[in-house]
Formats: sequence, C-alpha cells, structure tokens
Amino acid sequence: MQTRKLGSTGLEVSAIGLGCMGLSFGYGPATEREPAIALIRAAVERGVTFFDTAEVYGPFTNEEVVGEALAPFRDKVVIATKFGFDVGGVPGALNSRPEHIRAVAEASLKRLRTDVIDLFYQHRVDPSVPIEEVAGAVKDLIAEGKVKHFGLSEAGVQTIRRAHAVQPVAALQSEYSLFWREPEAEVMPTLEELGIGFVPFSPLGKGFLTGKIDADTSFDSKDFRNSVPRFSAESRKANQALVDLLGSIANAKHVTPAQIALAWLLHQKPWIAPIPGTTKLHRLEENLGAADLALSDEDLRDIHDSVSKIPLQGERYPAHLQALVGR
Repeated sequence: MQTRKLGSTGLEVSAIGLGCMGLSFGYGPATEREPAIALIRAAVERGVTFFDTAEVYGPFTNEEVVGEALAPFRDKVVIATKFGFDVGGVPGALNSRPEHIRAVAEASLKRLRTDVIDLFYQHRVDPSVPIEEVAGAVKDLIAEGKVKHFGLSEAGVQTIRRAHAVQPVAALQSEYSLFWREPEAEVMPTLEELGIGFVPFSPLGKGFLTGKIDADTSFDSKDFRNSVPRFSAESRKANQALVDLLGSIANAKHVTPAQIALAWLLHQKPWIAPIPGTTKLHRLEENLGAADLALSDEDLRDIHDSVSKIPLQGERYPAHLQALVGR
C-alpha cells in the first residue's frame, strides 16, 4: 500500500484508510465484535495504516472495537477519533467547550487502549464556542503528549483559517466524491494554500457509486440513508445515470465502479487520503485495489467532462444535519 502525507504536518498514512463507523453505527445493525475486529485486522494485514472512528459512533462502542483490534499493531497505525457532540445530552447537541474536549480525549484514550491520539478532529463546528478556544484546547493536549495532530470535520473556509492560525490543522475531513464535489470550489484551494491534508469520507457516495444500489433498494430501518434526500427512491432513479457512466468506464478498464471512484479521488491531489468503510472483506480488498489503478490525464478529463453533464438530484443531508456543516 502506498502512503501519503496529509499536508505539511508530516502525518503519513496509507493512501486509502478504513472508515470504521459502519461497523457500529449508521447503516443498520452493528457488526458483531469479533467479525468487526477481524475485518480491521485484515485491513492492517493488507497495508492499511489509517483508521477512523469517533466517540459518537455507537456511541463509544466503535472506539472500543477499534482499540481492541489495533492494540497489537499500535506503533504501526494512525488512529483518528473525534470530539464535539454532547453524547448523553440532547441528541445531536454540540459541545466543544475546552473542558469537554479534554474529558473526551481522556475517555477516548482509554477506549482506544493507547496513550496518544494520532489525529483528533472537531466532529462538527460548535457556533457557541470560538474556534480559537477549540484549537487552543487541542494545542494544550498536543503539548501534553496526549494528541499528535489536530483536525476539523465539515468546517467552512473561515473557520479553517482561524483554527489554523492558533494550532496547525493537519487534516480536514469532509464528504467528497464524484457524488458530492462541492469542496472543489473553495475548500480544496484553501487546504492547498495552508498545507492541510484532506480526508474524504463517504468517498463512494454512501455506497451509491458501487453500483449495488438502485431505485428499488430497501434499507434497514436503522440505516440513516432513509432520511437522506439524495437517497429517496426518486433521487436514486434520477441519479442512476452517474452509476451507469462509472460502470461503463469500469468495464472498459476491467475494474469495478467503486475502484474508478476511489482512483479518481486519489488522482485529484497527492494530499488526499479517502476512508471508505465496509463490513465485508471482499469489499475491503476491492477498495484497496483502487490504490494501484492508474488513470491517465485523458481518463481524468473524460470522467470530469462526462460527470459534469449529469445533473444530480437531492440534498446530501436532511435539513437538521445540513445546518451543522460548512460553518
């Protein structure tokens, strides 16, 4: 597995990481503990060194699974986790007060079975706490050796700049894929200017770009895609043209649509490291295969030109979640 550096901070990770959320949260029933641990360890065996979790995934159970799975390999992997939700309070409420950040860090360290968090993201920007105070709290944790790098998730450009001025931001984690290209307008130029890495989550469009989802697909009752406008049956039908396009490109190259989608991401910038998630070993291996897929400049132009002609339907979040992004 190739490695990449996230911006100018020196944080080196595998070109493709593993988003662990879906093992415990978001896409239906949680994977049982032992199979989840086995999948994470299979990723390590295949060269993955970058693993993403958060206290809110479960809550708490995902960090526990990740911690147990990676304990034997702790010195060889990078673990990213997050703070920023008021877990145990009002559902969805934010809390990035400095004392809360410290409490989350201490609890996450225990669940992750480690003495340092490699990358500590603010999960969502909390408008009630100045970002300078947030960055300062993480800066203190870095000085104490409890955190190595500071990250932001779904933050807007001005917030990124203000945070970075207090404590260098190693990485921004936000949604980015052929299914959602908004970061290209303002966010990515800012990251490049400041030397900040980019960690796209949902790089396969929450599964849509794999070609395994269509207008007739039914999701588990606990699957959050049931509430996502872009995943309504009507939107899925309208957006099928994108999947069909990826399928035709993939067939010509004898690869899968998912591999085209991930390879396209990797070719956008050398400081991008996507974190697709999966619960299945064969999907893990399929995703990792994208790191070896070379796309020519002509391929990239063709993909860009073709995708740009396809109007996509549906918002990526319901209104109450959309309100939390881009601040």
